[in-house]
Amino acid sequence: MINNWWNGSTDHLAICSRSSLVELAAVLPATGRFIVARLDGTRMTDADHAFYEFSDALLFPGYFGWNWDALSDCLEDLNWLPADGYLIVVENAPRLLSSSAEDQHTLFRILSRAVHHWASPLGKSVPFKVLLLCDRDEEAALLRQEIACAVHNMR
Repeated sequence: MINNWWNGSTDHLAICSRSSLVELAAVLPATGRFIVARLDGTRMTDADHAFYEFSDALLFPGYFGWNWDALSDCLEDLNWLPADGYLIVVENAPRLLSSSAEDQHTLFRILSRAVHHWASPLGKSVPFKVLLLCDRDEEAALLRQEIACAVHNMR
């Protein structure tokens, strides 16, 4: 699944348990400039901490508005951080925004929209992928259900 994920995948967000991990070198193309942002779900238990972690990892500009709309806008822009592709890796993903299912679903919808925005033929067609890492297969299965619920409600 993960080996052909970078090119041509239509997955909104990829979820991977530690038992099926591969090296980033096996996922990213061999050439080009790629930004890999590593975030930790244990440090993003609420919206404010999530905004900070994304801002820090992707060097958001000073005008970042510290709200969901601003996060969405920045993830769909990234002109201050030009690259041939972007990969956001969230470790400990099940703990991501664990204090609020509503905020967690909002973030999943924002990430899914960003993936589609960057893949759009009208857009820049630059790969933008999100990889959510879990410790156990059971956590990965539950996270897939949460994402499916969040993305389904965005239509």
